[in-house]
Amino acid sequence: MKSIHRVQHLISIMLLIFLGILGFLIYKLQKEASFYISNASKITLGYVYDRNGDILFDQNANAQVYGSDYFLDIGNLIGDDSNQMRNTLVAQNIGTLANFSFMLGEQENGQSAIYCTLDHKINQKVYQAFGSKNGCAVAYNYITGEIYVCLSKPSVNILNHYEDLDTLENGSLLCKVFYPTVPASTQKIVTSIVALETMGYDNLIQKRFNCTGVYINLSNTEIKCHRLAGHGEQNIIEAFANSCNPFFAQLVEDEEMPLEDIKNIYEKMGFCINQQGTQKYLEIDGLSAFTASTTLTDKTDFNTQWGCMGQGETLVSPLQLMLWQSAIATQSGKTTMPYFINYITKVNGEITSQAQTSYSNQMFSETTASYMREIMLDNGRKNYIDLLSGYDVGVKSGTAQVENGAKENSLLVGFVDDINFPVAFCIEIDDRVAGEVSTSDITKVLLQELHEALILQ
Repeated sequence: MKSIHRVQHLISIMLLIFLGILGFLIYKLQKEASFYISNASKITLGYVYDRNGDILFDQNANAQVYGSDYFLDIGNLIGDDSNQMRNTLVAQNIGTLANFSFMLGEQENGQSAIYCTLDHKINQKVYQAFGSKNGCAVAYNYITGEIYVCLSKPSVNILNHYEDLDTLENGSLLCKVFYPTVPASTQKIVTSIVALETMGYDNLIQKRFNCTGVYINLSNTEIKCHRLAGHGEQNIIEAFANSCNPFFAQLVEDEEMPLEDIKNIYEKMGFCINQQGTQKYLEIDGLSAFTASTTLTDKTDFNTQWGCMGQGETLVSPLQLMLWQSAIATQSGKTTMPYFINYITKVNGEITSQAQTSYSNQMFSETTASYMREIMLDNGRKNYIDLLSGYDVGVKSGTAQVENGAKENSLLVGFVDDINFPVAFCIEIDDRVAGEVSTSDITKVLLQELHEALILQ
């Protein structure tokens, strides 16, 4: 009898395992069938909409209906179903868009759709504000995480169906917002955060270093200032506003800022240090964004000091530069995580995947965030009051030397200090030349358009 009971018990267990596996397979098939179907044949796909209901993706789009340049600003961000670009919203969510039901098959009038946080009209105006210059721009709500603007120029006009692929400018198929760039002096935000964390504000504000235009560091290497006449003796607030390289070189060398502390805080903020480990990525609704990297080996070494000032081997994506602003603006020390997709509708119109605000781990203290906020706001009030009039902004600019110094890219990162208009942003202009459009020009367009759309309407 015991033997019979054991057999029955074993059969029951095996049956339960079988039913469990079967149930899992049915669930997986039902959940992922649209993905496999949509990649196996030309199935009908739903639309992608912006926050106002404007269409960002239409499988059957043509110039006669939309106009020749309607999708140009979002070509390398939203993408299409051609498989020419992989790191786009459509390519990474194509299964979600398939008008397919596991029970009923393809639904010609299905309601599968993605509803985004992007404002297409504003995105187009910011794209146009670049004029003849290339670059990228991104802006989001640093309280909720909604991305309002995201563009990269040059872009690709998907209505041309890649017939001009051989003549497209380099970088047209990639949204540069997600890819590493030389951050230049915007990196001084991160290095200032390290100083605040390690020394404390009261101690740091007492530090005064002299700038004569050139500083000979402890490795007997020149650190040059952009102001050849020098800035004289300065504290952290003055040096931050002046973007003074000699000051920050001496700050990095200071004995109260140990190298291990610098590395530790950089890592907390998402940096890959000294090529250790594998490249990390930040994922936003399927899209991958590279995270920051740098080399920190010796505080007295030129490369380490230069890296702490955003040159050398330091690379950061414009997206990540923007995200750090949220940790400062909210005085929390945590990044508000970004998102593009507000919600999704299934083939039957049922709403699913509603976005929720989320946060990163603690990167630095709330106290540090508050002091960093004041340092950035002081810079904005003293140096950008006319350029960005009407907005109380905390900002930091940067001029990145690229292609061995042959070209300079211009950057501006910051946030609006307004609980009713909580916008953080990053603007980059490639190969910027004095007298042409500036990052503050583009930022002004961005803020004016967003303010009108979000506050005045």
